[in-house]
Amino acid sequence: MNWGVFEGLLSGVNKYSTAFGRIWLSLVFIFRLLVYLVAAERVWSDDHKDFDCNTRQPGCTNVCYDHFFPISHIRLWALQLILVTCPSLLVIMHVAYREAKEQRLRETKGDSYRCIYPNPGKKRGGLWWTYLLSLIFKAGVDVVFLYIFYRLYRNYTLPRVVKCELLPCPNVVDCFISRPTEKNIFTLFMVVTTCICVVLNLIEATYLIGKR
Repeated sequence: MNWGVFEGLLSGVNKYSTAFGRIWLSLVFIFRLLVYLVAAERVWSDDHKDFDCNTRQPGCTNVCYDHFFPISHIRLWALQLILVTCPSLLVIMHVAYREAKEQRLRETKGDSYRCIYPNPGKKRGGLWWTYLLSLIFKAGVDVVFLYIFYRLYRNYTLPRVVKCELLPCPNVVDCFISRPTEKNIFTLFMVVTTCICVVLNLIEATYLIGKR
């Protein structure tokens, strides 16, 4: 993992963010991304291997696991983090576009050049809309994933034992999930931090609209 890339991204986004945006970035990179990379991946690394059912019927364990875990928590969180951080890159790209346009006009017009963007990073015009839409998109992504997790795993919790009666299982069998308590703690932590991030995005959007 190249932490220099994340550090550069963090510093670049911080430069054009409000105070609420900097708090949001800290939550995402420290309490969500680092927890995901350092701890959560290891907790879910054995979820399939240690998913045991009280039968030796070939295929029963795989079918039951696929039924109760259609999508892994880890893969959903990875997709969520990617979609949540992408809008911040759009803001940086918009600022870079303004700077490149200024440079191009300066080289083309020479002495007759007149500055269009005295401060390319100032949230005015199109950049204001880009920033606002990025906040709405980030909040929307988090809300959608919270709903997906709730629908797939009721109340965001995993039971200790699940009962499965799908073919080719010979009858109703009991299946045991690996480390459900530890997984529930991490799931609750990620849900709480996601909710805080949604609130921060909404507060920052309200602040931007009120300031304008």
